[in-house]
Amino acid sequence: MKSAKITGIGHHVPERIVTNEELSTMMDTNNEWIIERTGIEERRFIDPSKDTLANMAAKASKIAAERANINISDVDFIIFATITPDYFFPGSGVLLQRELGLEGIGALDIRNACSGFIYALSIGEQYIKTGTYKNILIVGGEIQSTALDLTTRGRNTAVIFGDGAGAVILQPSTDQSGVLSTHLHADGRYAEELYVKDPGSSRPHDERQPEQILDTSTYKVHMNGSMVFKHAIVKFNEVINEALEKNNLKKEDIDLLIPHQANLRISQFLQQKLELPDDKIFNNIMKYGNTTAGSIPIAMSEAWQQGKIKENDLVCLAAFGSGFTWASALIKW
Repeated sequence: MKSAKITGIGHHVPERIVTNEELSTMMDTNNEWIIERTGIEERRFIDPSKDTLANMAAKASKIAAERANINISDVDFIIFATITPDYFFPGSGVLLQRELGLEGIGALDIRNACSGFIYALSIGEQYIKTGTYKNILIVGGEIQSTALDLTTRGRNTAVIFGDGAGAVILQPSTDQSGVLSTHLHADGRYAEELYVKDPGSSRPHDERQPEQILDTSTYKVHMNGSMVFKHAIVKFNEVINEALEKNNLKKEDIDLLIPHQANLRISQFLQQKLELPDDKIFNNIMKYGNTTAGSIPIAMSEAWQQGKIKENDLVCLAAFGSGFTWASALIKW
């Protein structure tokens, strides 16, 4: 039976580096406060005059295609995971298709926030296994910076998020490498613990029209940080162990764990829980902040570039975020 294999990977982040010191000029915060709570030292913000989510995704996609030794024109399906599309609708999948000149192929948008890339990978895996498509482009990316409240009022979320995109090419493989399994979960009881309420559709007419309202607070990220942390450290561990048990493997078999880059404290707690040495977990939240659906493919791309992912390595991906949703994937590289 065919398996689905990642054959190429790439990422792109904006040029502008925003340090904790720069943020401290906008709000009541400082470098030590941010690092202590998040582990983040800097993040990337777009230049709205030239950057879009679609063109950042296109740059990452071209790198992934080149590393997969295919032409971008060989891509026959796009799956785009993001909660910050360039437009409210249509989704950014069709905009990426346009950027890449891939006229006529299907484009699917996934809105599972921090877990979005693994959800997208799981969907792509099924299409490959059934023979529906042969060269699937899977992208995770976000532009968070333009929605952040860069004042003291919004500092609890403003210091966390950043912009960027990562992409992979998924192809069929007949050897033992590829995606071994994916595991997807959700619990909508906690939807309002991490969400952006508007522009939502379940509103009276006068509340859905921005020009008619003065209070725009519902357009900002609301996050119950302690609730998110409490659930994340449990669900991360559970979903990783679920993947290991499914494949009759142990935590010692993991060559590299790449968790969603939500908070360095969560990653460190997870590392301790799984008793993983430093060289078996990859974090880059220090440089990029939380790029939501973009964080796993960006981190995976950097890890590959740095030689930390090698042929036959067992790579574990795991995510937890808004929804609440959580997911994992085990990959034999």
